[in-house]
Amino acid sequence: MTEFLGLGFSELGAYGTLSLLLALGFVLYGLTMSVLGGIKHDPRFTESGRRSAWAVFLFVSVALFVLEYAIFKDDFTVRYVYRHSMSVSPTWVKFVTLWAALEGSILLWAWVLALYTFLVSVSVRKDALRPWVMASMFFSLLFFVGINLTVASPFTPNVNGATEGLGPNPLLQNHWMMAIHPVLLYLGFVGLSVPFAYAVAALITRKLGESWITQTRTWLLSAWMFLSAAIVAGGWWSYEILGWGGYWAWDPVENASFVPWLLATAFLHSIQIQERRRMLKTWNVYLIIGAYATTVLGTFLTRSGVVESVHAFGNGPIGPVFFGFFAVLMLIGIVLASVRAPLIRDDHTIDRPISREGAFLAGNIVFLSFAVMVVLGTLFPVLMEAVRNVRTSVGPPFFNQFAIPLGLILLFLMGVGPLLPWQRQKNENLWKAMQIPVGAGVLVGIVAFVFGVRDLAVALTVALCAYNVAGLLKLTLRAAQDRGGPGKIVELFRIHPRRYGAYVAHIGLVVMALGIAFSGAYKTESELTLKANQPQQVMGKTAVLKDIRIQDFPEKRSVEAHVVLGKEDTYAKLNTYVNQPQQPVAMPFVKYHPFSDTYVTLLAYKQEENWATVRVIQTPLVSWIWIGTLVMVLGSFISLQSPTVNVQTRTRQQEVTA
Repeated sequence: MTEFLGLGFSELGAYGTLSLLLALGFVLYGLTMSVLGGIKHDPRFTESGRRSAWAVFLFVSVALFVLEYAIFKDDFTVRYVYRHSMSVSPTWVKFVTLWAALEGSILLWAWVLALYTFLVSVSVRKDALRPWVMASMFFSLLFFVGINLTVASPFTPNVNGATEGLGPNPLLQNHWMMAIHPVLLYLGFVGLSVPFAYAVAALITRKLGESWITQTRTWLLSAWMFLSAAIVAGGWWSYEILGWGGYWAWDPVENASFVPWLLATAFLHSIQIQERRRMLKTWNVYLIIGAYATTVLGTFLTRSGVVESVHAFGNGPIGPVFFGFFAVLMLIGIVLASVRAPLIRDDHTIDRPISREGAFLAGNIVFLSFAVMVVLGTLFPVLMEAVRNVRTSVGPPFFNQFAIPLGLILLFLMGVGPLLPWQRQKNENLWKAMQIPVGAGVLVGIVAFVFGVRDLAVALTVALCAYNVAGLLKLTLRAAQDRGGPGKIVELFRIHPRRYGAYVAHIGLVVMALGIAFSGAYKTESELTLKANQPQQVMGKTAVLKDIRIQDFPEKRSVEAHVVLGKEDTYAKLNTYVNQPQQPVAMPFVKYHPFSDTYVTLLAYKQEENWATVRVIQTPLVSWIWIGTLVMVLGSFISLQSPTVNVQTRTRQQEVTA
């Protein structure tokens, strides 16, 4: 046993492996007990399985702690530590090294999944779904803990007797966002496993009413919130670290996180139709199966090496293993949904397209089309190479061709949906509901044109954003007026947090859309070589190189160019890390402004000759993307709150009195 654990080579590695083995044992026990509890309808089995989730979380947490401890202790007898850490790294870099490479990131995924399973175990209702929800969560755990013990073990001993490690990837030790983006991404990805588990449980037990939708809503919204924040945090990280001034390049790995978000967003809207109209049961089942399965597909793309990406890391057997798990998830979902097809068939259809459910369904179709096109564009080079042995690539022009019109359609539908009632009647006046938002959109679109906006897509975005804001304001003010005046708006949020949280999230999306439109269409850039104290003109500003400073740290050499641009000091850097001196990494300087960022990248320099080549980029409204995301997350957080019962009661009493 001690030989199997590698105790003779790495003590900490052996402890980590032992922890994972114990976790695996409890996963198998929990899975078995949960399935028996579901089959025999015996709560004793179910309860025993449920409690084993606590042990799984404990032992995966121990494994996570052991790996982190080994990194901080510079224990290079653990191969992961030897390959991805070094003793001179700063503390924060050592902390994030845990998920900076393949095996550690899979361990973090397993830990987040164990955490979600633990939280589900203490909150799941005592109903027929309970054992099968836990069984589904254990099934996913079985996969992730299993591969951490086999093809992606972070505790494999290192037997070369090294006293120093090879160090992390320079790109991953250059920015604090490395501590935020991956964790948010896993919280989003893994969070989708919970709605998936409820969907599987509902299909197995034939309890396909609205109960599983209701129970899963908080989990879904939380996962969607984390995933939204993660995607934009990744964009912000790219913006600040890659030296190109952009935030999204339709990179395959970026796309891999975007597809689950599109499907989860569609699901978030279509479950409202099932709750209100008892419709779209089949659609919702397939959407959540697809959303969770594509998180695994995205991980396959990231770690298989089948796509070329600045984000991809790892290759080897892990790719096929993830693809196999993706196939199993899809197979389970499709088979269960097919067997239960008669039970999830809708009794009636949407009889009036001009209704809220009609708008939501149209939005769902656009989200799904968007996801399909992104998947096709991402996998096309892989398919071409497999079928015709031809290497090709699909770049931003392909994605922009469909992303811009589909995005505009979604903005239009986003404004229509809240304005329309459920089951709209024939004699209602659609134009009456739409005239203020449409009027606002047309007016603001004309104003934008007068002020110089000539790009059609940007002008339409501006008009549609104004139309959305006007529609939401109209609805909010009308509801407040019904309760006594604009001063009642806060009370509306307390009574209907779900509805008004969604309005806030929509406002965030509007702000983000403006940032995307303007930063994409009106970005300007220029490269220039500056001699010290010799001014040059760039983009209407005077640029002066003041000096070039070189600083040496234990882990890197940092070259900093002090350039005064107009009246602003900028300090673009070029970092060279001791573990990869052949790969200097630019650390651009970004001066944030509400309406236009200034972005400076140091491209080349010669200190003894006092010159430096820099790229200067001006990007309008790019900060609005980050601000819009914060507003969107705030809206999601508000939607997660429970209505204030006291206010509801008082309101009902007032209504009765009136």
